[in-house]
Amino acid sequence: MRPELMEILRCPMCRAELSLEATRTEGTEVVTGTLRCTKCHTVFPIEDGIPDLLPPEDRD
Repeated sequence: MRPELMEILRCPMCRAELSLEATRTEGTEVVTGTLRCTKCHTVFPIEDGIPDLLPPEDRD
């Protein structure tokens, strides 16, 4: 995931801004980490560079 996407990504639950916490990067790309909603505090994982923005109850 490119950090520049943070400018356009919003929480799918409440439309608030998300904060990024990268745990592994390759160059400028975030490979693993989390996105956290600044309002409802829902956490969305990033794995293999892809953010999973599904609601928690709809994830596998």
